[in-house]
Amino acid sequence: MISLRYHIVSIAAVFLALAVGVVLGSTALNGALLSGLSDEKGKLASQVSDLEAQRNALNARLSDADAFAGSLGPKVVASALDRRSVVLVTTQEANPADRDALRQLIEASGARVSGELQLTDSFTDPAKADQLRQVVTRLQPAGSTFPTAGDPGTLAGALVGSVLLLNKDTAQPQSTTDELAAAIAGLQDGGFANASPGIGPGQLALVLTGGQATGDGAGDKAATLARFAAQLDRSGAGTVLAGDPASAEGTGAIGFVRADTSATSILSTVDNANTAAGRISAVLALKEQLDGGTGRYGIAGNAQSPAPGVAQPGS
Repeated sequence: MISLRYHIVSIAAVFLALAVGVVLGSTALNGALLSGLSDEKGKLASQVSDLEAQRNALNARLSDADAFAGSLGPKVVASALDRRSVVLVTTQEANPADRDALRQLIEASGARVSGELQLTDSFTDPAKADQLRQVVTRLQPAGSTFPTAGDPGTLAGALVGSVLLLNKDTAQPQSTTDELAAAIAGLQDGGFANASPGIGPGQLALVLTGGQATGDGAGDKAATLARFAAQLDRSGAGTVLAGDPASAEGTGAIGFVRADTSATSILSTVDNANTAAGRISAVLALKEQLDGGTGRYGIAGNAQSPAPGVAQPGS
């Protein structure tokens, strides 16, 4: 006769056997799993090492190519802007090293830099738009005609263009020296811009910015700068808006221009001014503007070619 004790011992033996099986099975499984993970980790580490080596090699090649382009830059642009004048307009995001390199290249092209106007962050601040509009309207030179568009970027472009760009047909100033001084002083007093000493008008303008606008109202900031540059173009013999690749995307001023057919049909843009090749393109684009042409240059997807006169790869 099977006793209760026998049942208890049997059940205990079954559970013990299951427990031993689970322990042994999990130990074997964990060993295989850990071994597999270790192998996969080794493969991934090898892939990362290979990719890092490839990246370093590409960076070295890019650095060499940029240095080569930089050494040839003065020869490429020589006499392109002979006896012309260019006014520089920069934003606070613009890299000073890029600005200085562009200035040197402009001078190597035979042109004279007539001065620099640096726009402050307040210039594109949506919260300061009404204030900028009022300042610009108050400073309008006598006899000048401003566009009916009421946005501050366009109006500011009309003001700066009227005092800092020469007439495209006569190459003569479009305002008096007193009106120029009053406009610069008004923009500086309002906290919208700072000018280099002795700044004067030029035939062409180069607007240099950085990447994408950030913070609240980023899209409005990009639109203000883009409209300013476009109106500046209408005011003189030509304007180029240059920046780094990020400026051609998202909330970048160059991206805004390239999405606006009315702006891109007159204003040239260069999206890689942070490289020697891009700076060469910017100077050549100024020459093209002077000759009545326009284009979208650089490395971004919405650029038409790397530089004026250079076909897009694969086209």
